[in-house]
Amino acid sequence: MYRFTLTKTILADLGRLDKLRARLDNRGVLPRRWIGRMRRDLEAGAFAASTSMEGIPVTVEDVRRILAGDLPSGVKEGDAALVRGYRDAMGLVLRRADDPGFAWETELIRGIHDRVMAGDYASGAGRYRTKPVHLATGAEGRIVYSPPPADRIMPLVGELVSWLQGAPAVPVPVVAAVAHARIAGIHPFADGNGRTARILTSLVMFRGGFRLPEFTSLEEWWGTHLSDYYKAFACLGDTWDQDADITPFISAHVRAQRVQVESLSLRQATEREIWTILEDLAVEDLGGNPRMADALHDAFFGRDVTNRYYRGLSDVTAATAANDLGRLVSAGMLSTKGAGRSTLYVGTRRLAEAVAKSAGLPSGEGLLEKQRSAIVAALASRLRSHGLAPGS
Repeated sequence: MYRFTLTKTILADLGRLDKLRARLDNRGVLPRRWIGRMRRDLEAGAFAASTSMEGIPVTVEDVRRILAGDLPSGVKEGDAALVRGYRDAMGLVLRRADDPGFAWETELIRGIHDRVMAGDYASGAGRYRTKPVHLATGAEGRIVYSPPPADRIMPLVGELVSWLQGAPAVPVPVVAAVAHARIAGIHPFADGNGRTARILTSLVMFRGGFRLPEFTSLEEWWGTHLSDYYKAFACLGDTWDQDADITPFISAHVRAQRVQVESLSLRQATEREIWTILEDLAVEDLGGNPRMADALHDAFFGRDVTNRYYRGLSDVTAATAANDLGRLVSAGMLSTKGAGRSTLYVGTRRLAEAVAKSAGLPSGEGLLEKQRSAIVAALASRLRSHGLAPGS
């Protein structure tokens, strides 16, 4: 197996992660609808980042709509299938993670890969590669890494699984980093290795007690720090080395985990404040249903809402969705673009002003997007200064 040393920097980040977990685990009971909303939003960010890192051209907003059953017009069905496959792979590990009879098995990793590749036989879904591969970079296609030959894959994956099953005596985030690096180094599949490794990382974290979605959404951070991500693998060398020292990768991985959780915890605390305001607005001010906060939340953050997308989120009929959205338009909280089935519902200045008023903030001036940004920044600053954000 790879070698590593737990440096002072790594240990400091591990200590911070433990404190963050304790604070997040004890933040009290969250509304069920908000938990569902938070997980969907975190999943969309993670799925979009992880699939985009592999060259699949989808945005976070595309992913939101795909997962709600509303295929954006500019997205190919094949790419949407890979997004849904990623969701199915994450669903698999979350279902298996707390099984009392759970055991680390090679077939589990192959099952993750099968779903990552949307079951596409031609892409080698769930099957180890049978040919040599070389990882290249840059326009010139310079080879930067050569994984082990195909006949070594099965025993090497088996070795990793045995190590995981043996409950290694190191902190869970370190186990996750080692598993990530090991799958990347072995490169057992013809395609989809990165996505499989990152999902495996989430499973390790969940199995180790880091069960909140903030700890299983590391892809979003990696996706916005691609150069750091690829640089972290330099310690693997330029060819397969069974005993490579991966301390630099573990340091980068644990730090990314810590920074991501701190960022997400503040962001989610801020968005929860806004969600509560919007739910109260829908029910108390507009006399509507709490589910209408789903449409208001997306609209407030500048996202287009369609009838199909809204009913996918709220599990209502097309007629009920049309009625809800129509009421929000009549109240001046949403406006429409287009007509018929292509109608888009977007947030209005009145919506931003209502949120600002409820939060006790000035409504601001200028462009609507500037108003939104000012409201979010002011709420985040307030939560941080009062120590109300779990990551503060």
